[in-house]
Amino acid sequence: QVQLVESGGGLVQAGGSLRLSCAASGSIESILAMNWYRQAPGKQRELVAVITRGGTTNYADSVKGRFTISRDNTKNTVYLQMNSLKPEDTAVYYCNVPAALRVYWGQGTQVTVSS
Repeated sequence: QVQLVESGGGLVQAGGSLRLSCAASGSIESILAMNWYRQAPGKQRELVAVITRGGTTNYADSVKGRFTISRDNTKNTVYLQMNSLKPEDTAVYYCNVPAALRVYWGQGTQVTVSS
């Protein structure tokens, strides 16, 4: 079992920044990657950023150049630094962790960007 605790969401003006955190505990040795998804009202959940166990990263086209995913292996934590935020970034952001036997999701954290 893997437990995930997210933090860092909030309300910010367009052009501002936020940093999300997701701390993993439990069977962390089974973790294959740590990802961020988001879901805006009335829309499907979409993949935002990926970081593999080896540190390879990938981003959705809509956030490239603005968002940065990173991880601190000593703290078993993944971060999403979000800069130059836009109103269309407003969504609930979820930490997603594929592990050996199943996929785990965080509880979600709301990010609201005002224009």
